[in-house]
Amino acid sequence: MVCVLVLAAAAGAVAVFLILRIWVVLRSMDVTPRESLSILVVAGSGGHTTEILRLLGSLSNAYSPRHYVIADTDEMSANKINSFELDRADRDPSNMVLCNGPGTCVPICVSALLLGILGIKKVIIVYVESICRVETLSMSGKILFHLSDYFIVQWPALKEKYPKSVYLGRIV
Repeated sequence: MVCVLVLAAAAGAVAVFLILRIWVVLRSMDVTPRESLSILVVAGSGGHTTEILRLLGSLSNAYSPRHYVIADTDEMSANKINSFELDRADRDPSNMVLCNGPGTCVPICVSALLLGILGIKKVIIVYVESICRVETLSMSGKILFHLSDYFIVQWPALKEKYPKSVYLGRIV
């Protein structure tokens, strides 16, 4: 009986610790000024890659180095990125994940969130909803709306539906 009580108390303590840690990570909005910010860019196929490269083209050189995640089978995106970036980024760990909707970005963003929950590293997650999403969020957007540090929409109707989002107008 005592063993069961000790085990239950330990499980309860671990659960409370995890819940508090998740709350701290999801609610912390401290922004530390930096000279540069390393970015992990999740590239999807087709239009997603074009949109994310347009967005990257408008960022200053302070957002470097850039690291890319590309599907093994997506040679077109790899070619577009190679022509966009003449020299490849080095292997330093990224401080920010920037993505715009491919389904492959969800596990990467969850992994970045876990780094913060485990206390390894705080990674900023920025999600930019695709320009084609006028009235509703994509499936990736519905998931990452709750997990991202910054959720950017490109239509005022989405800003009204999702007050936590940031509306900057058309950015890609």
